Amino acid sequence: MTDSGRAQTGSYRRLRVLKITLFLAIIVALNMGGGWLVHQLEFQLFPRHEPMLHAFLLGAVLLYIVLMATPFMPGIEIGLALMLMLGSEGALLVYLCTLVALSISFTIGRTISPHLVYRLLTWLHLYKASALVRQLEPLNPSGRLELLNEKAPSKIAPFLLHHRYLTIAAVLNLPGNALIGGGGGIGLVVGMSKLIPFHGYLLLLALATAPVPLWFLLQDF
Repeated sequence: MTDSGRAQTGSYRRLRVLKITLFLAIIVALNMGGGWLVHQLEFQLFPRHEPMLHAFLLGAVLLYIVLMATPFMPGIEIGLALMLMLGSEGALLVYLCTLVALSISFTIGRTISPHLVYRLLTWLHLYKASALVRQLEPLNPSGRLELLNEKAPSKIAPFLLHHRYLTIAAVLNLPGNALIGGGGGIGLVVGMSKLIPFHGYLLLLALATAPVPLWFLLQDF
């Protein structure tokens, strides 16, 4: 390789690292911003605050839905605070809001054009991933599964694809899943994949997100 070729390759690698670093920095900034917003809502309930309670709850519920539906946002902290504050009624409210939020992220994923995903991956110089998106775009769900199984880099990936409902349920309940996008990011990716119909995804959500609210409900019995 000539000196000019080496310089061009080095410049390309630096540009790729710079773009990926910028993308990761945006994700970290979103997560930190969401965390800061959650901490601003730390609230001590005393009698003098009672007139503000309904407005506070409405704002907290709406913020919870937005944060839960947004990738890499720490919405679960608000959900836990509501359940601790309201007990069984809060648990049911948070459960229903979780279903709404993750359904929204799934629906957004379904409507996102694969071409936009292809362009983002290409901009990040992730050419293998962008080529895979281009190949998946015209296929039906069974064709997508077949192609993904062929392209899977290990024996574990086909197993996870075959048991995709269990995989999604496990990832949704995985501690620290905010690092891989949180519930909103997971819902977005599942919607984009078009491997699961909405009714199947909704049933999966209803079961996968039930344990913690159910535990709070049982505390009142």
